[in-house]
Amino acid sequence: MPVDRRAAFQLGVLLLVVPAQYLISQWVTSDEVHRSFALRRLVNSVIGFKERYLSLKVWQKWCMDIISLVHRGPMYGEGDDPQGESPAIEVMKFRDPEGFFGASPEPRSPRPPHVQYRVGQVVRHSRWGYRGVIIAWDATARAPEWWLKRMHPRDKPHWKDMPNYAILVDTRDRLSPQMTYVPQENIEILTNMQIFHPAVDDYFEGFDGAQYLPRPNLRTVFPHD
Repeated sequence: MPVDRRAAFQLGVLLLVVPAQYLISQWVTSDEVHRSFALRRLVNSVIGFKERYLSLKVWQKWCMDIISLVHRGPMYGEGDDPQGESPAIEVMKFRDPEGFFGASPEPRSPRPPHVQYRVGQVVRHSRWGYRGVIIAWDATARAPEWWLKRMHPRDKPHWKDMPNYAILVDTRDRLSPQMTYVPQENIEILTNMQIFHPAVDDYFEGFDGAQYLPRPNLRTVFPHD
């Protein structure tokens, strides 16, 4: 008969209770109430350890997080050459607390009038020519200072003061799944075109023929897009 893992764990905890109680009675010289309290804390710690580290759901989430990071790929900037890209930093590494690369959970409301483009719109990079879909924006560039110095040319200091957009790059244009963070003046709108990227479904519910439809969590952050 196959062994039930949960039953085996519970049996193991029960088998540990007796020797644990003996040890507590030796180490704790106080009364029975204090010994019982110490025993309950020990059992709760064991159960908590199991739920945090031995649960199937925990391991599934860990595996999915690793796969998600691999799929999303690194963040690229304006100084990148598509034939010899210089990866800067992955978006996920900067989600907290600064909210770099459009990843801040703060709602973009009210929407600044100088932000021309919206989440879900399909675009082309006017310099490099790759296609992509907007997944986030900041009213001004929100990225580490060293990244801005590395990715923004010296003759383009105004790039950091204009809206910047996080874009999922079409894998037909760049085979490795990527996100980029692009100043507004380098973006051109495309219509009637879908984007190929393994993370598209993480951000959008579908495509209506003109643009992508954000999922509820994205609409919460960008309520006016």
